[in-house]
Amino acid sequence: MLQDETTTKKLEDLKKQEEEEAIYILAQAKYNLPYVDLGMTTIENAAIRLLEEAEARERLVAPFKLTGTKVHIAVHSPEKDGVRETISGLEQKGYTPVVYMASMASLEKAWARYGELSFAKASAAGSLDISAETILELGEKIKTIPDLKLLLDELGHEKIHQTSRILEIILAGAISMGASDIHVEPEEHEVHMRYRIDGLLEDVLTFPHTTFKQLDTRIKLLSGMKLTLKSIAQDGRFSIFLKDSEIGIRSSVIPGAYGESIVMRLLDPKAIRVKMEELGIPTNLFTMIEKEIRKPNGMILLTGPTGSGKTTTLYAFLSRIYSTDIKIITIEDPIEYHLAGITQTQVENEKGYTFLEGLRSALRQDPDVIMVGEIRDHDTADTAIESALTGHMVFSTLHTNNAAGVIPRLVDLGISPKTIPSALTLAIGQRLVRKLCSACKVERPATEEEKNTIERIYNEAKEEGKDLALFGVTNPRPETLWATVGCDVCHMSGYKGRIGIFEAIHVNSKEIEEIIPNYPSEREIKEVAEKQGLLDMKEDGMVKVVTGVTTLEEVASVTDLEED
Repeated sequence: MLQDETTTKKLEDLKKQEEEEAIYILAQAKYNLPYVDLGMTTIENAAIRLLEEAEARERLVAPFKLTGTKVHIAVHSPEKDGVRETISGLEQKGYTPVVYMASMASLEKAWARYGELSFAKASAAGSLDISAETILELGEKIKTIPDLKLLLDELGHEKIHQTSRILEIILAGAISMGASDIHVEPEEHEVHMRYRIDGLLEDVLTFPHTTFKQLDTRIKLLSGMKLTLKSIAQDGRFSIFLKDSEIGIRSSVIPGAYGESIVMRLLDPKAIRVKMEELGIPTNLFTMIEKEIRKPNGMILLTGPTGSGKTTTLYAFLSRIYSTDIKIITIEDPIEYHLAGITQTQVENEKGYTFLEGLRSALRQDPDVIMVGEIRDHDTADTAIESALTGHMVFSTLHTNNAAGVIPRLVDLGISPKTIPSALTLAIGQRLVRKLCSACKVERPATEEEKNTIERIYNEAKEEGKDLALFGVTNPRPETLWATVGCDVCHMSGYKGRIGIFEAIHVNSKEIEEIIPNYPSEREIKEVAEKQGLLDMKEDGMVKVVTGVTTLEEVASVTDLEED
């Protein structure tokens, strides 16, 4: 009996393989369409919701990916009755269909998602229809957190579509105030909501559990989560379309003692479109990076904690060098922002598509530049090093405290010290600090303690041969610094936006190359690197304090000003 079952399974697998091969040949030879295997592809809720299940099954089609107004749709045969009508219907709704051919097994996988989704008529499933006019209208009213509270208080008298309106105001307020995350946290007697603005969480308002339950259901419906599951964590996504831009919302819920905790992360494409000149990179380091990222091979590694802006910096590098002459592939976890002209793939560990497998697959695509979201293990590090040595430019991130820690970390991952200087070009460390609001910042007398701190950092840099006058610092004991005030522009916080503070080590230099085979410590590497004339993070932070970009408190919150 067991042998019969095994034989049956082998025959079924063979039949599926034959169908995949047949569809692939038909797609290429007869219809000139791309082939897709949905078994290896993420099916997006926002896409599958565009068609009713009955229509999708009847016409053997399945939308599986949505990027802005572009909808990727798999069909079993473009000649099937009703397929053209389905495509035309999507076009009439403002979408641009991209058609692929897929096997029945692929389509069945996509259709299975319908069982997890709800088509509640009150919900614009997968997307929240907030018009640009509504956002502008609410944005004019919401300048500060008290403004947001006032709008929600006024809403208390409305009963129709109240939950939808509450969510509209919450999201519009977050967009208007530049929040990156919305945290909804139920406690015993009430529910707290906070915005993360410029990296810091700020209390926004509290509301009763009755309102929270309705809001929880609404967010789950939009995000494609299962309403009945409350004891496990769930993730989902929906979008807000504003004129020609799409703001993605990544939703996450986890069970808690008093209800599910909700976090919504706002993925605004404008936030990631930062030019290299706007990152805050010191001038001499900027010149070095500009030269190194354009080389045909090598590796540049960024280091810093979660939320320190590494992805934004890497995207700025890619945008800087992008042209139609080169092939760029990224392996990310997850893809949060789509870059035009660049092939982006997403890690799916449960399916075996790890950073390592993604990197190996990318190398078979003949890329010129590869971005690996993170190097975590020996195999990924080894393959990345090998790629850099064999004619590819590799960008990635590594978890260490500073730029000097990159080399010891690679050695810990089993990389031969002899190959590191040949492959690794730059090790860059970064942190983010809040920028003073240019509309309301004011000069004020510097305290004696501040003068002493700045003078000490200035003198240490001078001893290392660094001329801080090149960066705008001529007085080691400035009489005045800048203070926060608060206005409508910065929502009364005194800060508006964030900027990086950086340090870097040019690894394939003669001095660094000579000490690597001796397994140097971070301190030894830093001592040698100081002769390169590049600022470290505390020096770069001090420059930004003296020149009125940020405050000493901000720099002290992300780096050790006392470190020698």
